[in-house]
Amino acid sequence: MPNVPIKEQIIRIGKETKGRKGKGVTLVSGLQIDEKELKALSKQLKTLCGCGGTVKDGVIEIQGEHREKIKQHLDGLFKQVKLAGS
Repeated sequence: MPNVPIKEQIIRIGKETKGRKGKGVTLVSGLQIDEKELKALSKQLKTLCGCGGTVKDGVIEIQGEHREKIKQHLDGLFKQVKLAGS
C-alpha cells in the first residue's frame, strides 16, 4: 500500500444495490490506511449512521443510504471526499 498522506487521499462514497436483493449499501473506497485504522473508522461510521456494516477488500460497506451523513463526517478528516454515482 503506497504511503499517501491522509489529507491527500481521494475518498469516494458510492451506493450499491447489485447482488443485495434490492437492499442498498453505502461504499467508502479509496482509503489507504492500515486494516486496524480501517476497522476503527468503520466502527465510527456505523455508530454515526446507527446501522451495521463491514470492511471488505479495503472498502467500508455501511448498510443503507447514508452518503451525505458520511461525507460530512469524512470532510473533516480528508481533503478530498467525493460522492460517486447518483
